[in-house]
Amino acid sequence: MGRIMQVGIKAWASLVAIIGGIVLAGAALIKSDEAASPAPSASVAAAPAVSVSEPAKIEEHFVIKRILPIQGPIKYGKWHWDEAGVPQGPLVITVDLEARVLSVFRNGYEIAATAVLLGTTEKPTPLGMFPITWKKADHYSSIYDRAPMPFTMRLTNDGISIHGTKVENGYASHGCVGVPTPFAEKLFAIANIGDKVYITRGKMVGLGDALVGG
Repeated sequence: MGRIMQVGIKAWASLVAIIGGIVLAGAALIKSDEAASPAPSASVAAAPAVSVSEPAKIEEHFVIKRILPIQGPIKYGKWHWDEAGVPQGPLVITVDLEARVLSVFRNGYEIAATAVLLGTTEKPTPLGMFPITWKKADHYSSIYDRAPMPFTMRLTNDGISIHGTKVENGYASHGCVGVPTPFAEKLFAIANIGDKVYITRGKMVGLGDALVGG
């Protein structure tokens, strides 16, 4: 009886030792795994910045700051010019086919305006934006019987230009923008290659409005 109890006690002690070894081994294994896998950093990476585009800002010289105080429609052959006190700056020329008026803006200030001759239905004056690509003070048409085109400022490769002519009711051009010759001479003197001419139909603008676009 005593032997059996002694053996049982020894067997129980061995079992406890074995279980204890397993627990210690498991703890060591867990600790080993923790060492192999570093703990996540407490700091959180910042999300990448999202670029938000701002609304396009209208260039200052493309905003109308002054309109000439002209009473009523401009009659054929008549023109206005007043650049007194207007600061130097980029030149923008507009042509309204409906009003049949050409206006000159410098740095956003209207300095000149005139009635114009335009093309016909068969040979219309084109709409769009056209930079001045070529200038010649004493020019003659190579297409229409060497017709005089004084102070030519060419807009297109097929010859559409702003130039001096006799602006009278009942006359038309072959697509060019015809202005009174004295006006053409003054415009020719200040316009540069690359200056933009915007030809529109019936666009209404006022003080503070964008001179182009829209």
